[in-house]
Amino acid sequence: MTPKSAAAAARATVYGYPRQGPNRELKKAIEGYWKGRVTADALHATAAELRRSNRQQLADAGIHEVPTGDFSYYDHVLDTTVMVGAVPERHRAAVDADATDGYFAMARGTQEVAPLEMTKWFDTNYHYLVPELGPGTVFTADSTKQVTELKEALAQGLTARPVLVGPVTYLLLAKPAPGVPADFEPLTLLDRLLPVYAEVLADLRAAGADWVQLDEPALVQDRTPAELNAAERAYRELGALTDRPKLLVASYFDRLGDALPVLAKAPVEAIALDFTEAAADNLEALAAVGGLPGKRLVAGVVNGRNVWINDLQKSLSTLGTLLGLADRVDVAASCSLLHVPLDTAAEKDIDPQILRWLSFARQKTAEVVTLAEGLVRGTDAITGELAANRAALASRAGSPITRDPAVRARAEAVTDAEARRSQPYAERAAAQRAHLGLPLLPTTTIGSFPQTTELRTARADLRAGRIETAGYEERIKTEIQEVISFQEETGIDVLVHGEPERNDMVQYFAEQLTGYLATQHGWVQSYGTRYVRPPILAGDISRPEPMTVRWTSYAQSLSDRPVKGMLTGPVTMLAWSFVRDDQPLGDTARQVALALRDEVGDLEAAGTSVIQVDEPALRETLPLRAADRAAYLAWATEAFRISTSGVRPDTQIHTHMCYAEFGDIVRAIDDLDADVISLEAARSHMQVARELAAHGYPREAGPGVYDIHSPRVPSADEAADLLRTGLKAIPAERLWVNPDCGLKTRGWPETRASLENLVTAARTVRGELPAS
Repeated sequence: MTPKSAAAAARATVYGYPRQGPNRELKKAIEGYWKGRVTADALHATAAELRRSNRQQLADAGIHEVPTGDFSYYDHVLDTTVMVGAVPERHRAAVDADATDGYFAMARGTQEVAPLEMTKWFDTNYHYLVPELGPGTVFTADSTKQVTELKEALAQGLTARPVLVGPVTYLLLAKPAPGVPADFEPLTLLDRLLPVYAEVLADLRAAGADWVQLDEPALVQDRTPAELNAAERAYRELGALTDRPKLLVASYFDRLGDALPVLAKAPVEAIALDFTEAAADNLEALAAVGGLPGKRLVAGVVNGRNVWINDLQKSLSTLGTLLGLADRVDVAASCSLLHVPLDTAAEKDIDPQILRWLSFARQKTAEVVTLAEGLVRGTDAITGELAANRAALASRAGSPITRDPAVRARAEAVTDAEARRSQPYAERAAAQRAHLGLPLLPTTTIGSFPQTTELRTARADLRAGRIETAGYEERIKTEIQEVISFQEETGIDVLVHGEPERNDMVQYFAEQLTGYLATQHGWVQSYGTRYVRPPILAGDISRPEPMTVRWTSYAQSLSDRPVKGMLTGPVTMLAWSFVRDDQPLGDTARQVALALRDEVGDLEAAGTSVIQVDEPALRETLPLRAADRAAYLAWATEAFRISTSGVRPDTQIHTHMCYAEFGDIVRAIDDLDADVISLEAARSHMQVARELAAHGYPREAGPGVYDIHSPRVPSADEAADLLRTGLKAIPAERLWVNPDCGLKTRGWPETRASLENLVTAARTVRGELPAS
């Protein structure tokens, strides 16, 4: 490739960067602030230094235009809610009294006031705070955060581009506020919202912004003509403003589809497209609309969501094709880099031969810069980088780590019978009720109990060699004893062992399965200050030995009540890992399912009568386009059934899902053929129970009555009221009582009080049921 005049202005950029710092300094500062150990001034100083350092790293790496506004103390959608003044009435007094405390109250709630609902950001594992809007919502502009962060970058001498959630996406992500009719459509507020965006854009222009990025990922989903018309109107009006920066409308995660011609015609100066998730579709669509004459195209050719190195030659070919389709082509990652870890250089325990296959945020930044240089100066300018890239790609493709013939043969030999229970649900349910002898409205928890400082310290001491394995295992035994004793004293019906030995619900299993790589510092934000280290699926998956049987059996030996075996399902093992990009996801899911099937069988053989296989990611991994969903759901539900269908009829299979929109996958939930499902429902006021009822879901369900992502303790009356709401949709003989999710992130005092209230609520409502 040689330089072309159309590429002469090509620049390197990214849409966002990991927020936490190399040692999760932001998490520590925020949690210290919550506990009163860190002052507000110290918290803000830590955040400002992290922003400064991130911007400087990007600039030093060769990024020509750094993003601002992508930083957040908790969530960028919540930041947008503050920017447009859509603070819920119940939080307004707190926000007015102290902006920082009010912000966190919206995110986490207080003992007196419930937080905003939380759900997944499109098909990622990042959670956002759902805006609550209604006919009476009054928007007011507050551009303080956005202007401050822009001025910080300009003071560093950098070219900066503020990044905002676009108005259409913001409204499409919103829900009717409590008390507002469920059929209210927040998009009807667009005309009220656009003047606020106009004011923010003017403020940013006055502060020195040449460009502003408006993120509209909602437009890569299937959209109605009315929604597309709203997008057309929004960008016609914003584009017509005279006092504004140039506008870049960014899309990512999938093909833009019918929204592309809308944006191509809009009076905006630039569009960003994802050429990793939907390269062929976006290329074809871009050519079909005649390209973007007179506009800037920001091409997301480096995958911002996965950790494998870019195929530089392939990306250069894509960029070369794009040169004739826009006035200027810039190079970017496909989406914000907040979805990947910070730097592979921190990983000292991964084989260097494998490490060169991996690319985290800093490496992806370097790839973007290399591609921009190759686009401007030609491939001769990046000869060394291309040679190293080819060698690394070949090393991975030819590595024996990636292929295990025995695993592949077993996966190919799976029969339909292996993915079906031996008896229909009605017969199984009768056998399970006789075997387990549970009361109406049985109580349980989702699996994990608080991971105390002592537990985390013991785990760290074991890794560092400061304690022996025997000493660590005694600590685990003691914790299990305490958890079982507490549950028995509280009156919980189906117990859990509390998972004290587990560092994470995916990583724990990944470390015991072949084909996975674990990182030491690969932290990625899930929500707020919750960071996870997604393992990396590098090769074929198998289970060398049992993973959970020992501790589950030990817990069961301490009680006459049933103790659930706890596993993470195959779809979630994929969704919360960085997956292979060299084979179909369904193939990998089947391999994981077979490994879990072996574990389920061993648990049952050891006397475990209730086994929970969690699939919280089933909904989040749902393709954004309806046309792609049937194929996904077919392999996803089959993988779950392969994992669970080898058990006896009287063994009860549970599953769990949380913090996603379930209405459009209720049929798939049915297809899982689990005996019991527990789901998040507290923040959404039992919405999922109504959705299950509307579908005619025939199995048992536990819509949560305790929101575990908030420190507040729900009263027994509050939990009882939620139960009564659940009973309007699900009959008592099929309704369970449980929290929304696991209790790992909560403290013991609030956990004790909340579960005691949960059991009290269950007993109260049982007493209200008609005698059988």
